[in-house]
Amino acid sequence: MKNPRVNPKHRLEDQGITGVAAAHYNLLEPALVEAALKRGEGNLGLGGAFLVATGAHTGRSPKDKFVVRTPAVEDTIWWENNAPMQPEAFDLLHADMLAHLQGREVFVQDLYGGADPEHRLDVRVVTELAWHGLFIRHLLRRPEASELASFVPEFTIINCPSFKADPARHGCRSETVIALNFDRKLILIANTAYAGENKKSVFTLLNYLLPGKGIMPMHCSANHAIDDPDDAAVFFGLSGTGKTTLSADPSRILIGDDEHGWSDTGIFNFEGGCYAKTINLDAEAEPEIHATTHRFASVVENMVYDPDTLELDFEDDSLTANTRVAYPLDAISNASATSLGGVPRNIIMLTCDAFGVLPPIARLTPAQAMYHFLSGFTSKVAGTEQGVTEPQPTFSTCFGAPFMPRRPEAYGKLLQQKIAQFGAECWLVNTGWTGGAYGTGSRMPIKATRALLTAALDGSLKTAEFRRDANFGFDVPVSVPDVADVLLDPRRTWEDPAAYDAQAAKLVAMFAANFAQYVPYIDEEVKQAAIG
Repeated sequence: MKNPRVNPKHRLEDQGITGVAAAHYNLLEPALVEAALKRGEGNLGLGGAFLVATGAHTGRSPKDKFVVRTPAVEDTIWWENNAPMQPEAFDLLHADMLAHLQGREVFVQDLYGGADPEHRLDVRVVTELAWHGLFIRHLLRRPEASELASFVPEFTIINCPSFKADPARHGCRSETVIALNFDRKLILIANTAYAGENKKSVFTLLNYLLPGKGIMPMHCSANHAIDDPDDAAVFFGLSGTGKTTLSADPSRILIGDDEHGWSDTGIFNFEGGCYAKTINLDAEAEPEIHATTHRFASVVENMVYDPDTLELDFEDDSLTANTRVAYPLDAISNASATSLGGVPRNIIMLTCDAFGVLPPIARLTPAQAMYHFLSGFTSKVAGTEQGVTEPQPTFSTCFGAPFMPRRPEAYGKLLQQKIAQFGAECWLVNTGWTGGAYGTGSRMPIKATRALLTAALDGSLKTAEFRRDANFGFDVPVSVPDVADVLLDPRRTWEDPAAYDAQAAKLVAMFAANFAQYVPYIDEEVKQAAIG
C-alpha cells in the first residue's frame, strides 16, 4: 500500500542522496519508536517514553560548528564568532557523507521552522537514527498530511552520527563537525548523536534569515495572559537560566520554551515542542514537565534508570548534568494551540549569576536593556556544552552567541527598534546565586523568582518603591509581596559585606571589559547605560 505521507515529487534522489538501503519518509511517532527499538537505539521506558544515551557527546559541540565562507555571506557573517569553512572542504565533506550513507537506512522528516506561515522555513531532516527523527518531529512543527504533497524543502539537514570527519580533508577541527552552507542551503552534522544539534542548526538558520525581513529572532521562551494573547512576555536566557521553567506558568498560556521571532504583528514560536532539562526535576514543583518523562514517544536523553523497574533517577548526573526530555507542546495543558502571541509587553532577561552579585530582579531602561542584551551575562551550567562541569561565568551576546551568525549589533539594533516602536517594560532577573558566589551561596529560591515575575507581568511591580543599584545603575524594588526584603538587596545576604563589594567590583570590571567591543557600534545613550 502506498504511504500517503511520502511526497513522490521531492524524494532524496532529487537532492543527490542515492544508494541508501531504505528511506523512511515522515513516519509518525509510533512507527519511529518501533523502528528505534528494532534497531537497538534505546529502550522503552515507563509510559512508552523512549530512553536513549547519546554516547560521548552529551551536549552541543560549539567549537566544531562552521559556516561555509562564500561571497554571498562574506560581509554579513560574524566571523569572529563563526569558524569559517572553505566551500571545497564542505563539498568533500558532503560527498564523503553521501558515500557513507549508501547501503544504510535513513529517516526523513519534512517539517516547518516557525509557527507563522508567512515567515516559516521548510526544512527537511535526514538522519541515520530513527530516534533523531522522533526528536526533531517533536521539536520542529509538523505539517498536516495534506500539506506534505506540496512540501518543498528550502534547507536540508543531513545528520550522520556514525561518520567521522577528517580535519585535514574536510577543513574542520576534529572528527565531529556541524557545517552550515547558506549558498547550498544545506547543513551537515557528523560524529555526534546529541540531538540538540539538529534543532539549534535550524535556530541558527532563522537567526541569519529573519533579520533581513525585519524580524527579530530571539533565544527566549514566551507566554501570554490566559484571556489576552496581546499580553505577551518573552524570557531571554541561555540554557539553565530558567526559560522553560519560568515560562511554563499555569496562570499563563505557554507559546514556547526556547526560540521565537518578533514581527510587526507579534511573536511566534519557531518550534513545535520543548527540550527541558530533567536534572533534579521535581514532580511537585513542575508536575507537567515531569509527567512528560513518562509519556508515550517522549525522548528521554541521558538519564540513568533502573534496568528492572525502568524508574528514572532525576538526581543522577553520572552520564551528564545535561539530562533532557523532548516532547511536543501539546503535552503541556496550557500551551497555545497556535504558538502565536501579540507584541510583547514585558521583556525578561534571565541571567544565572554565579558571582552572587546581581539582585533577583531589576527594572531596565531601554538603553540598559540594550546594554544587558548585548552583554548577555550568565553562567554556563554543567553539561550544556562539552567540558562544562560546574557553573562558569560567561558573556554570551544576545543571550545566544553560539547561534548568532550575524554581528551582535544587528540583533541589538533590531531589539532597540522593536522596543522603541511598540514600547515594553524590560526586566533583568537573576536565577543564579544569592548569599555568596557559587560554592558558598545558594541558588535563588524559585518561589521568590515566580513571585517577582508575577508582579512584573501583572503590572503591580510598577507601583513598588525602587532604589538605584550602586553597581549597575538600574532600579531594584525595595519590597515586593511574598518576597523577603533582604533577598532584594544582595549585599545584605552576604555574611561579609566587604567581600560582596569586592565581588561586585570584579563583576562590574568584567562587564566593562566585555562591552568595550561594542562601543564603536552603539549610540550615546547606550554608552551612558554602560557607565551605570
